[in-house]
Amino acid sequence: MGISIEELRKLEKDSYQILDIRNETEISHGAIPGAIAVAEDAIDGHLEIDFTKKLVICCSRGEHSVEVAETLEEKGVDAVSLNGGYIAWLIDTMKQKEAEDAKEEVNFAKEVEQSLRKKFRKNIWCKFTKAINEYELVKPGDRIAVCISGGKDSMLMAKLFQELKRHNKFDFEVKFLVMDPGYSPANRQVIEENARRLEIPIEIFESDIFESVYNIEKSPCYLCARMRRGYLYSHAQKMGCNKIALGHHYDDVIETILMGMLYSAQVQTMMPKLHSTNFEGMELIRPLYMVREDDIKAWRDYNDLHFIQCACKFTDTCTTCNNEENRSKRMEIKELIATLKKVNPYVEGNIFKSVENVNLDTVVAYKSKGEKHHFLDTYDEKSEEQGE
Repeated sequence: MGISIEELRKLEKDSYQILDIRNETEISHGAIPGAIAVAEDAIDGHLEIDFTKKLVICCSRGEHSVEVAETLEEKGVDAVSLNGGYIAWLIDTMKQKEAEDAKEEVNFAKEVEQSLRKKFRKNIWCKFTKAINEYELVKPGDRIAVCISGGKDSMLMAKLFQELKRHNKFDFEVKFLVMDPGYSPANRQVIEENARRLEIPIEIFESDIFESVYNIEKSPCYLCARMRRGYLYSHAQKMGCNKIALGHHYDDVIETILMGMLYSAQVQTMMPKLHSTNFEGMELIRPLYMVREDDIKAWRDYNDLHFIQCACKFTDTCTTCNNEENRSKRMEIKELIATLKKVNPYVEGNIFKSVENVNLDTVVAYKSKGEKHHFLDTYDEKSEEQGE
């Protein structure tokens, strides 16, 4: 049994509780206010849950929640699945807010832009422009495809590029590119609605990547990401662009550094820009390189924006997206950094700077352009120059 958003709205607020069974990463990108975040296997013993009330189970799209609600019903609990899940609630909320803005004659996009100029000038705008200047991410004559996935990071990046165009000191062009690799209609609608409310003139092109990787057993999400980047390069190049911009931020960078060391036994980082190896003349840039994720979340919440973490239409059923082992690696790193920060408040900055201060004289081996170098290669030659 399910309940629609409209039916839920008619219930007395004290008569039900919403249980959000999505994973922590998905919830961090947006959640229904007042909902209790709980894993499905932890519902029975959760202290915040009032089993005398109607329990409304919420997942991403209202599919997995049906099974959970039915299991609870078998135990005698009054439980229902939220039809359409979080995505349905999000679309309904966006329509309501748009109606309110129209009634009050509010230009929502202008207010969001104003927040970047004032409230978030120091923590977002200035760090965005610092990365662009320090790493030379934007140059005269550039035609940049700003790639929008629909999440908070890429949407913020799009607004920042619009602001940059208003203050640009030299000529460059920006296109706002959305690739639809097989989104569900609801997920695509969320992206389109957010772009319209934020006045981002997106260009959408379609591919069948989701279908291509759906039956791949080993690392389908990794393959999906690789294919998506290739499609973005290709389409951006056809549009006459020479760069694609992705929304990776500061926290992505430091987490990648630690993940490489702890899980892959290598020291590497997520670079602020890269030349494409398969698309001649194309570059990848990361303009949010110095922007903290907490500041992005603060910007999102301040403007009452709602996004989705993964627009994959298989979110509820994809074994990789919902696999605890795969999902938890980055979360483990996040928690490790948070724990270390309690002892050393400078730990995040130190991780970030560590790949800027590599001393090759104290490295046993390293790779450069695919070739491995070992300290013994030149050890005897340097014996006369150095010593203890």
